[in-house]
Amino acid sequence: MVKIGLLSDTHGDLDPKIFHYFKDVDEIWHAGDIGTVEVIDQLRAFKPLRAVYGNVDGYEVRMETPLHNRFRVEKVDVLMTHIAGKPGKYAKPAYEELQKGAPKLFVCGHSHILLVKFDPQFNMLWMNPGACGNKGFHQVKTLLRFRITGDRIHDLEVIELEKRV
Repeated sequence: MVKIGLLSDTHGDLDPKIFHYFKDVDEIWHAGDIGTVEVIDQLRAFKPLRAVYGNVDGYEVRMETPLHNRFRVEKVDVLMTHIAGKPGKYAKPAYEELQKGAPKLFVCGHSHILLVKFDPQFNMLWMNPGACGNKGFHQVKTLLRFRITGDRIHDLEVIELEKRV
């Protein structure tokens, strides 16, 4: 069993409460628009990190993270990218990656809108944790926590940090 902490769209602002909520996770996943290499370094110093870069991330962040990150946790195939569109209406780069073979779990960011939904088109679970930085139109900073055991994704928790400043 692996416990995951999922966040996105920090835009360089790493809320200290993240460390409290992620203290018991095994891995942290960041779905892009990280903001700075310092955010990457802080997260990596705390827990193992898997991440992708987002559209506002500069050269330094892009040198540390890929555009798409495909990996396996237990028996779950995961594809993470930043810009994906939405289930049924995918952005072209995300759609092209999905055409290569759909994962069991698809993770994205960018929209600043929390969404967890089964996508019957690709027979996969879609997760967007919303945004937990201070930039953007979102009103509440959000994170996700969940577990992967074998081929099961379970015990999903939505964490609302606070209204953003």
